[in-house]
Amino acid sequence: MDLAAYIRDIPNFPKEGIVFKDITTLLQEPKVFQSAVDQMVAPFRGKGISAVIGIESRGFIFGGAMALALETSFVPIRKPGKLPAETVKQSYTLEYGTDTIEIHKDAITAGSPGLLVDDLLATGGTMAAAVQLVRKLGGIVLGTAFLIELDFLKGRDLLQGVPIHSLIHYDGE
Repeated sequence: MDLAAYIRDIPNFPKEGIVFKDITTLLQEPKVFQSAVDQMVAPFRGKGISAVIGIESRGFIFGGAMALALETSFVPIRKPGKLPAETVKQSYTLEYGTDTIEIHKDAITAGSPGLLVDDLLATGGTMAAAVQLVRKLGGIVLGTAFLIELDFLKGRDLLQGVPIHSLIHYDGE
């Protein structure tokens, strides 16, 4: 199934010069969405994953479905102030400034293997910070999974040593 055929380009969103890869058109087709989830989990079946860890917000869409498919728990990574219990934070650099993400301090058991998920790999900053968070808690990162990877932004460079599984690749905007 050609998943890329279900991704819509939105020019100049969220700002001038950006071509946004809109996944909502894929999510509107249940069989296509199911195929994407199946393909995202395929390399990780039987690997003993104890948690699928999704990054806010579209990582929740795929991460929750992937956790069910792998019959394991789902752990959210969120923006600051959104999780109700004690958290661990990790800041990371953006093109212009910094941002921070958080995870519950008790969400990952030391030594447990996890799979990190987001919808899109662009520059890699958010996922690199998520990898650091999981490792801070003593978790083992078995891999990362993405629906889309923007190859031209070289996000893989920040994730060296972490297995990366992406379904759709774009070489340019």
